[in-house]
Amino acid sequence: MKLDPFYLIVDSADWIERLVPLGIRLVQLRMKDLPEDRLRAEIRRAKAACAAGGCQLIVNDYWQIAIEEGCDFVHLGQEDLAGADIAAIRASGMKLGLSTHDAAELETALAARPDYIALGPIWPTILKKMKWAPQGVERIADWKARIAPLPLVAIGGLNPDRLFAVFENGADSAAVVTDITLNADPEARTREWIERTARWR
Repeated sequence: MKLDPFYLIVDSADWIERLVPLGIRLVQLRMKDLPEDRLRAEIRRAKAACAAGGCQLIVNDYWQIAIEEGCDFVHLGQEDLAGADIAAIRASGMKLGLSTHDAAELETALAARPDYIALGPIWPTILKKMKWAPQGVERIADWKARIAPLPLVAIGGLNPDRLFAVFENGADSAAVVTDITLNADPEARTREWIERTARWR
């Protein structure tokens, strides 16, 4: 499986409807603490926008709702993985991405036979408080050697100027949140990411 090198992560269908038309091919919808009816509404809007834009949608965490809503990709963190029914996810035909931060988590993730592995944080990140120190780009090469041929997603503190180091060390896709969502001009920044990742597409 090949992932687009530009992996956008956002917390609402509003963002997806706003940015996918610019040419994004891979986006994760990551929402926290919403009631189920709102979650379903957001997923349905995101699915429609991605279908119209030729974009792959990945739903974060809510694997049961993702199955019921006919989604084709889910991403789980380690805590969510522990409580997930992997057999049910597989039976639904959904693809699965998993987060990892250390060697023990990588072993747990690989046992679930995912479709890709994410590693982070590569650099310091302001998105959330992390108990792990920044991994550095050298860890990307190590992780890629361990998981090949699975795709590897790098996340945490990424910006366009750091992309070369990420891809040259073996990442297949670069995930981004705040470098776009907190930018003064998210559309312009999105276009820059699309252009700067073109050589690895």
